[in-house]
Amino acid sequence: MEIKTLSEKINYCNSLTEYSRRKTIPVRIGDVWVGGDNPIVVQSMTTVDTMDTEGSVQQAIRMIESGCQLVRITAPSIKEAENLRSIKNRLRERGYTTPLVADIHFTPNAAEVAAGIVEKVRINPGNYADKKKFEVISYTDESYQAELERIRERFLPLVKICKEYGTAMRIGTNHGSLSDRIMSRYGDTPLGMVESALEFLRICEDENYHDIVISMKSSNTQVMVQAYRLLVQKLDEGGFKPYPLHLGVTEAGEAEDGRIKSAVGIGTLLEDGLGDTVRVSLTEDPEFEAPVVKTLIARYEERQSHAPIGPIADYPIDPFVHNRRETVEVANFGGGNVPRVITDLSRIPSITAKELKQVGHFYLPELDKWKMNDQGADYVYTGKNPISFMLPNGLKEVQDVEVWEKQEDKVNKFPAFTWEEYVGASRRHDTLNFLWLQDNQVEKAIPYLKDCREVVVVLSTDNLHQMAALRRAFVLLMQQGVSVPVVVKVAYGAVDQDQQMLFPATDVGGLLIDGLGDGILMGLDHSIWSDRESGLNQVKLHNTISFGVLQAARTRMSKTEYISCPSCGRTLFDLQETTAMIRKRTDHLKGVKIGIMGCIVNGPGEMADADYGYVGSGKGKITLYKGKEVVKRSVPSKKAVDELIEIIRKDGQWIEPESVDS
Repeated sequence: MEIKTLSEKINYCNSLTEYSRRKTIPVRIGDVWVGGDNPIVVQSMTTVDTMDTEGSVQQAIRMIESGCQLVRITAPSIKEAENLRSIKNRLRERGYTTPLVADIHFTPNAAEVAAGIVEKVRINPGNYADKKKFEVISYTDESYQAELERIRERFLPLVKICKEYGTAMRIGTNHGSLSDRIMSRYGDTPLGMVESALEFLRICEDENYHDIVISMKSSNTQVMVQAYRLLVQKLDEGGFKPYPLHLGVTEAGEAEDGRIKSAVGIGTLLEDGLGDTVRVSLTEDPEFEAPVVKTLIARYEERQSHAPIGPIADYPIDPFVHNRRETVEVANFGGGNVPRVITDLSRIPSITAKELKQVGHFYLPELDKWKMNDQGADYVYTGKNPISFMLPNGLKEVQDVEVWEKQEDKVNKFPAFTWEEYVGASRRHDTLNFLWLQDNQVEKAIPYLKDCREVVVVLSTDNLHQMAALRRAFVLLMQQGVSVPVVVKVAYGAVDQDQQMLFPATDVGGLLIDGLGDGILMGLDHSIWSDRESGLNQVKLHNTISFGVLQAARTRMSKTEYISCPSCGRTLFDLQETTAMIRKRTDHLKGVKIGIMGCIVNGPGEMADADYGYVGSGKGKITLYKGKEVVKRSVPSKKAVDELIEIIRKDGQWIEPESVDS
């Protein structure tokens, strides 16, 4: 997509440099308003069988008390849709007025029943009026229009019921469940995702029905971000109303991985003022989701008070396609190299070989050799506390220049300069120097960097609107033709563990999504720990987070990726237990993507990005996939993990796990 003017490039948000929420129409969902000038709304989804009325009520109460403002419940058939009334009534009897949302796939008649009971209905345009067969169909304009008329006929009854009852609707496109019709015409693309929603939105607008929220979800964060941006552009171009956006990354996974992946996708959009309601999809009990959402959105409550950021006169980045910024190769930074991880050890004196296990490098004294796992840091920054022993081959050390100058080995150690030190330096390394720059120093540094082939910039900012300030610094370099590699440095001081994961995933992940950044460095601060042991724990966490951010942004695959749904009332097995079991057996398979889906709604479509899939197909029965191809059906769940491993083995992707003391 060729983009010629600044306005064409940024019409997905109000500004690239000044934080401002996108102004949308307000949509009422019971007593909750989404969009307009209202705060971002927190929501989640139950995992209990919808026919278990009391279980659903109890879980909904736990969700509400954890901060959930909208509760979504699956309604896969009419009987579940009708039981939503019992769930709603019991909640109201106990004093809970939180609006309920019916989640619908494949069953328009269930949606029509639910729309007369609950405050909002979610439909998936990929499967509301279509059955996915993974067929490529050739359409003429006439036959395509006939398909749209068929959809209109199937969809209109729900629109009319929603209008009658004042029920809101989410048109929720999922990347993995696009219809064969959309796939045949637009492909597996963000544009296809957008057009899938617009087909249904046009019908709503023709009926003068506007109580609509839209989502563009994907387990691929790059696709997800591009689709939301493109949606906003297409709404504007097509003369549609500015509908509120529901943000989410599908099948983000569990624990740290799920939080980081969610923040990379959701946080990137929040940074530019997009998003009116948020759900973080974790493979955990749903009451753990709302606190994560609240941590993500709390950053923007005071964001408008950030320090001014200079305007961008000519934006050189295509926001709808991932293109990595072109850079020269300096050592193993930039060029065609994957982004590097530099882990900060500068606050910890007298590091020993044993302690380098915190950054993925393991010394085996009985063998007198080193081993490295898949998250072995590329560099460690030691500042003024140099390491006194020889490092393993896979690890390099960065020292403050005043320390480096006193080292005998000035070849295998690398100096770090402040701007003032760099300008006044009498000696630099021949091949690799690190230049610490604040975003407000970049402009004056440009003349010194234009033809450099031995400098890596380590870029940071003190601006509250961190991602935008760093992005503008990258833009200045690109506009001036400066192609030195840039490592993004972030530091957050004394924050809790969730914040330590979510903040860099947003600030660095958002840049990586747009192809900006050749590495990550999470700065260490004395205020974070009270003793050496806690400091080393922080080092380990920062190292793990750094690799997690790179993986979630799809820029460096360092470990097995699990595309697992968050579970719901449709799930046919214990998703958390099964995910943990599969992870235990396969987490050494670097770069392999495994989809773990509770039911056929979320697979195989939702795991379109996975190499292999494990999908519930009946009570105690599993269907196994290679890509989108079914390999084995109705496998007993007790044997399914072994069968999955056998498929991976036959495909040549299996390696035996090695025992490494961690």
